[in-house]
Amino acid sequence: MMTDQKQHIRTFYVLIFTQVFSMIGSRISGIAIGIYLFQQTGNATPLAMVAFFSTVPMVLASSISGVLADRWDRRIVMVLSDTGQALCTLALFISFASGSFELWHLYVIIVIQSVFGVFQSPAFQASITMLIPDHQRDRANAIQQLTGPLAGIIAPAVAGVVYAIGEVPLAILIDMLTFVAAMIVIFSIHIPRPIQTEVGKKFSGTFWKESWAGLAYLRQNRPLLYNMLYISMINFFFAGMGVLMTPYILGRTNSEVTLGVLQSVQNVGAIAGAVTLGIWGGTRKRMTTILGGILVAGMFIGILGMAQHALVMGVVMFIFMYPLPIVNGLFMSLMQAKVPPDMQGRVFAVMEQFSTLLMPLSFLLVGPLADNIFSPAVGTEGWATFAPFVGTDAGSGYGLMMVIVGIIGTGITLIAWAIPQIRNLESLLPDYMAEEKPVTEHITQEIPLTTLPMEGQPATS
Repeated sequence: MMTDQKQHIRTFYVLIFTQVFSMIGSRISGIAIGIYLFQQTGNATPLAMVAFFSTVPMVLASSISGVLADRWDRRIVMVLSDTGQALCTLALFISFASGSFELWHLYVIIVIQSVFGVFQSPAFQASITMLIPDHQRDRANAIQQLTGPLAGIIAPAVAGVVYAIGEVPLAILIDMLTFVAAMIVIFSIHIPRPIQTEVGKKFSGTFWKESWAGLAYLRQNRPLLYNMLYISMINFFFAGMGVLMTPYILGRTNSEVTLGVLQSVQNVGAIAGAVTLGIWGGTRKRMTTILGGILVAGMFIGILGMAQHALVMGVVMFIFMYPLPIVNGLFMSLMQAKVPPDMQGRVFAVMEQFSTLLMPLSFLLVGPLADNIFSPAVGTEGWATFAPFVGTDAGSGYGLMMVIVGIIGTGITLIAWAIPQIRNLESLLPDYMAEEKPVTEHITQEIPLTTLPMEGQPATS
């Protein structure tokens, strides 16, 4: 038994290493494309549309991905996801390398790639429950929270060199190779299957019934439903600001080098937060840390909008990012403890739907608002009211948007903290182990690879 547990933990670390490697490739191509688009257009709208098209499939297809994560071998689900994304990356490479690239090519490919990508997260998150014992899960989720920031530190530095050597085509080629490597590694490992619980048995049945099971589970557990509605609102405001980060920093500093440095500082903050979670573990009542972390993030995104010097921006970005891995890690540990393992694919998928539900609308709004209202307002007669707080440079319009979002996000979190069913989620939702006993093994059909034909991080999940 101890040998099996050690092997499972080893498998978890292999998955984490693979995820970091794949993320580095995706971030390199993402940064290269982002620089190319902003240099070609000078507007934030194309960047926002890229984010929009990458998010819509999460809202529309997550229920299906959750069913497959619970029915199929989760390893196969992840391999299929990586295969599909690699093929989409190849198509984008051909578009750029042939000199025929048009913006609509990028949008179409991103939609298809994101459809494949949406199957990755529920399968991966549910696999952690099967690989890591309860008492080590906070630490495991803290380690997982390191993956994005580590990739975020390495990728900008590499992307600058890659872009200078081969521009976008070379960056995309590297991204494609990391997908292929991830696919090979994941295919070679073993992930245990969950046993069926009484709750899982209740929600099993036809594919159609199971596709609604995650939502039905949330409806029966109202505190969790209310929390997901709150997170959906927070992500609506935070996600748009993520899109503005590149034009905001370039507008303030007019330096791609400073952009790369500040992106690295931001990711160092996230790493510091993840390491803190691994050592500290959060407060005994996880929801206190979760809500407190989002409150801090909301306050500092507003302060970031007023920062007008690179050094100040770096300090604020570090503090803004610091609590987010703690929030994400603790919330995932909480859900892994509360949701039966054979339901986690479907429940985690519908949670992802809720967390991204309003993000497409945010991406549709943020670009036109920035390009047509806030940026043109800089330097006008009415701007004198805001100039003492956000300045008058090319990034100050984006800065005012961040200040507004910071105030709104802080207010929403204070309201959420005052609602008992959100604040007391941990005590209101019982651990599944306390009530459920395994009754039978969950038998499902193995799907061979031949039968079936981007990465992103909300602010909170």
